[in-house]
Amino acid sequence: MKRIVLAAVMLLSLVAVACEKIDDLLTFYIDEEETIEIASSFPVGKLVPITPFTVTTNSEETFKNNKTRAELVKDVSLNRLTLTITDPAQENFDFLETIELYVSNGDQPEVKIAYLEEVPRGATELQLISTNAELDDFIKGESYTIRTRAEIRKPVSQDITIKADMRFKVTADPL
Repeated sequence: MKRIVLAAVMLLSLVAVACEKIDDLLTFYIDEEETIEIASSFPVGKLVPITPFTVTTNSEETFKNNKTRAELVKDVSLNRLTLTITDPAQENFDFLETIELYVSNGDQPEVKIAYLEEVPRGATELQLISTNAELDDFIKGESYTIRTRAEIRKPVSQDITIKADMRFKVTADPL
């Protein structure tokens, strides 16, 4: 009886490890880099939208390069979102109180994908918190739009350019 139980436990362990390895083989990342502009006329103390930008996905080619197809993609989520000030070089995020990013396309309702409720003083780079929202339909499409809402802590004396580095984790079914 002990041998049967031990064999069953070993078999279940082997299956669990094999499934984990298969998931690793079927998981890849899509990196996107975009630019966000904050105008010097941005109002202080209000959570207001910043001009949205459209991202062309090129997903069919990306899926093909990773040996899968859109219909086999089962899970897409934002893995990482980093904001870095690129211009002016001496600027930091002290002007920013809070920030939220949303994704949308013509077919799906808007979804919040990342945020930071308290921007630290002196930072020139921010790691936003992912909402772990399901983003399959956005990444599988031809394009999506990123909209940013920000609350400004203090007046912005000159236009600021921010680079947004986004990394999406994609997992596909094997068949």
